[in-house]
Parts: sequence; structure tokens; C-alpha cells
Amino acid sequence: MSNPHILIVEDDQKISRVLQLELEYENYKTETANDGKRALKLMEEKEWDLILLDIMIPELSGLEVLRRIRKTDQMTPIILVTARDQVFDKVSGLDSGANDYITKPFQIEELLARIRVHLRVPKLTKEVQNILSVGDLTVDLDGHEVRREERLIELTAREFDLLSCLLKNKNIVMTREQLIEQVWGFDYYGETNVVDVYIRYLRQKIDKNYDPAYIQTVRGVGYTIKDLKL
Repeated sequence: MSNPHILIVEDDQKISRVLQLELEYENYKTETANDGKRALKLMEEKEWDLILLDIMIPELSGLEVLRRIRKTDQMTPIILVTARDQVFDKVSGLDSGANDYITKPFQIEELLARIRVHLRVPKLTKEVQNILSVGDLTVDLDGHEVRREERLIELTAREFDLLSCLLKNKNIVMTREQLIEQVWGFDYYGETNVVDVYIRYLRQKIDKNYDPAYIQTVRGVGYTIKDLKL
């Protein structure tokens, strides 16, 4: 297996160089970008196994870079590395599609551990990554489209993420806490009953007036989508 390729997007040259040296010492292959436009250009030119992305960078902010990446790429792990440590900033970054968030100053050992966690998730082929399905229900991650019986179903961004999460974990019962962590993010501080509310929204759109109903409740545990035989 080839060494993972990591893109470092950081405008502070000293920090960028330290990260590059530390990662290369761990046998990662790296390249750096010191502004948002350069980062997007490198994303178009190469495939990356993981991206370290600062929020406060020139040309285009890190959050804008993140949003643009996520329009076409839902799978590459992105860790935000920034001095901003307010809850609002963390929630905004995670809601925009980041997989993780670490604030400066940080211990390099913690960053390396987080990188290892995200790189452990196996990469699927593009065809499998980008189309999720069960029966007559399909979710196109690239096109951000949901269809049932070939009919287009309009979902909000949060509903889309929740449905995608359930389909990625098809036949596995997901607890409310797991869904909160994967869909709302590690730093969500609200009530877990928000999951029940959004499950109800989803059922109205993808299960009501259809047979079978895919979203199932496992009492006392959580929710699942099972691969039922039609």
C-alpha cells in the first residue's frame, strides 16, 4: 500500500513547514498550499487521502474552500486546523463538511492520532462511494439527489446527511448518540431528541405513501435502514 498523500493548507510558513516535516517523518507524502485558490487548484490536479485545512487563509477562507470541495467530493477526510476555538466556529466547520476540528496550539501527537483515525476508514471505489441505495431508494452523493421509484425527493441538507448516514450503515442499528456524532458533529450540545424530529421529517418524505417503509425504529436503541426484499 502506497504512503497516504496529505495536503496541508496553511498560510503561516513556519507552521506549514513544521507540519510537513512531522508528517513526512511519519512516512506521509505531503504538499502545501498557502491560500485558498492554490488549495482548490491542487484538489483538482491530484487525489488526496486527507486534507489539513486552516480556516483563516488568504484569497478564499478555509470554510469557503471546504464548501467548494464538498460540492464534488464527500469522501476525502478534512481536518480543520485553526486558532478559532469558539463553539460557533466548530459547529460551522463541521456543518460545512469537515470530518474533524483541532485548535491551535495543539500537540502534534494528538493531530497524528486524529489523522490515523480518519485514514483507517477504508476508501471505496468511486462508483460505490457516490451512490447509496436500498431497494428503490437511491442517494447520489455527488449530485446531492435522492430518488424513490425514480421520483426526485427534495431534502434539506441535514435530512440528506442523516439519510446518507443511515444508508452508509445499512442493516446496523444506529443510536441517537451515534447519529448526533456523525451528522451533527462532536461539538453538538443540544438534545438528542433532535434525531427523532429529523427522522419524522425523513419518513414523511421517503416512506409515506411508499411500500415498504425503510426507516425502522428499534425501541430503546435507535434507528436503522434494513435491506428489505421488495
